Amino acid sequence: MKSSALTSFAAGVAIAAALGATAAHAEKTKFEFWYGLSGDLGDRVQDTCKKFNDSQAEFEIVCTSQNDYDATLQNTIAAYRAKKQPAITQIYDAGTLDMMLSKAFVPAKKLMADNGYKIDWDNYFPGIANYYATAAGELNSFPYNSSTAMFYYNVDAFEKAGITFKPDTWEEVQEAATKLKAAGFECPLAFNFDTWMLMEQFSAIHNQPIATKGNGYQGLDAELTINKTKFVDHVKFFKKMQDEKLFVVKTKQLGMDILPAFTSQTCQMFMTSIANHGTVAKTMPEGVKWDVAMLPVWKGTERHNSLVGGASLWVMAGRPDAEYKGAAAFLNFIAQPEMVQWWSTVTGYIPVTKTGFDAMKANGFYDKAPYKGREKAIESLTFTPPSEYTRGIRLGGFTQIRKEVATSLEAIFMQNADVQAELDKAVERSNAGLRRFEKTYAGAKLN
Repeated sequence: MKSSALTSFAAGVAIAAALGATAAHAEKTKFEFWYGLSGDLGDRVQDTCKKFNDSQAEFEIVCTSQNDYDATLQNTIAAYRAKKQPAITQIYDAGTLDMMLSKAFVPAKKLMADNGYKIDWDNYFPGIANYYATAAGELNSFPYNSSTAMFYYNVDAFEKAGITFKPDTWEEVQEAATKLKAAGFECPLAFNFDTWMLMEQFSAIHNQPIATKGNGYQGLDAELTINKTKFVDHVKFFKKMQDEKLFVVKTKQLGMDILPAFTSQTCQMFMTSIANHGTVAKTMPEGVKWDVAMLPVWKGTERHNSLVGGASLWVMAGRPDAEYKGAAAFLNFIAQPEMVQWWSTVTGYIPVTKTGFDAMKANGFYDKAPYKGREKAIESLTFTPPSEYTRGIRLGGFTQIRKEVATSLEAIFMQNADVQAELDKAVERSNAGLRRFEKTYAGAKLN
């Protein structure tokens, strides 16, 4: 009896070991994630993927950089046509309408519900979610690396120039620039031709339209209107400031872009994404005092919320159900408060959910350097509820529109071209592109 029992026990151990070995060697469900970030930010995406893979044994996410946002969008479209699309792809704000009309995706709400996840969609900040949602507010994709534009200034330089205020208005920026110039600073404010800051963010916080049809949300027959809004006077102001050598163009082509111009203390003010907050902290010489503020508005303006920048994660149609289970698990994983804080810490991007932001505040994240100031980006994005002109931009081929406007801005600031004439040209070229896009998607309706 004893021998028989031992034999049975041994057999049981052997069977258990065999089953364990089978389970250990069972293949994980692999699925792909394509992203457009590179360099340090690309490395942080790889860290995210490793954290997910290490957190569970059922799935393996394979993350591949496409080097930049434009390439990611184009490669995703080409891969879908060839039926070789990834399960998840990172698409930047300008590609939102292209993805929506492609119908080549699984809506965010459907994906999570189908895979058993209960998500509080109202937990996403409206100023972030609305950019990636339908007109009815249903999220198509998952906000991921989100940012907005901020105003950076050198506190030490301000003190040396006798400036005792934080520039909240453009009139105060002009006053600060004049005092900095008088104090011997050759480049009070650096700027380039980035339309995201000069045109899109300016228009939003001043509640100015960029295009008809609610910035394109109400139909594909939208037309650009930036040559008829306060943006025209804003560009004229920048040209005047440039002529007075208070604002200075800084680009890579000229030898130094705006960010290194600021961190090298060559220039004392500039506008850039809050996502660059970490880079400024790392590269500004130790001991130099600097700060960030919301973008200035013109005096007498009722400030509105700024626009979200960055990208969202789209789940592509046509993949096996097992991959969707993995994709849902990954998207749920990165939405957890501890992952939200980690991502914001190592990148500079802002939390996209209220619970993530609240958890970071409760942990004292924003109370100390080098993170202090990043909370102002949330304040900017949530300053007012999104309006017709501040919920986002829904224009076809928006990447090309940005290029057309940037070309005109370069002509204005580098070739002394007439402001109104150049903006008229930019609008004409952009509207021609919008009509081509409308023809391509004839009959399509925005939901």
